[in-house]
Amino acid sequence: MRTGLIAGGVAATCVIAAWALLILLARRLPPGILRDLAAFIPDCVTTVRRLRKDPRVPRRAKLAVAIAGLWVISPIDLIPEFLPVIGPLDDIVVIALALRYAARQVPREVLLGAWPGEPRLLLKLLGRTTS
Repeated sequence: MRTGLIAGGVAATCVIAAWALLILLARRLPPGILRDLAAFIPDCVTTVRRLRKDPRVPRRAKLAVAIAGLWVISPIDLIPEFLPVIGPLDDIVVIALALRYAARQVPREVLLGAWPGEPRLLLKLLGRTTS
């Protein structure tokens, strides 16, 4: 029993130390694509929340972005989050698909107004969709 508690404590300490290191390293990223990718998921969650409350967004688009938001905050993933680089990949793909779907139904100005991050990243994600 004591060995199990020690092992659990060591494992929890390692996880917390890894999180702290990742946060520290993410703050030190130079401006550019890596920093944009580190901020992508939080920006997407903010966008989902803002679009869900906007009356100019049709119900279908609200439903798509709400499902994407639930997917991101869900602890169940197709690819486990602890895997470096590819961990958040399923979240990014789901968010990208939902935002591209919403972009076909929502004016681009509404999407850009809801996006808290760098606009060029959202424009690149949306591609040549028409609004």
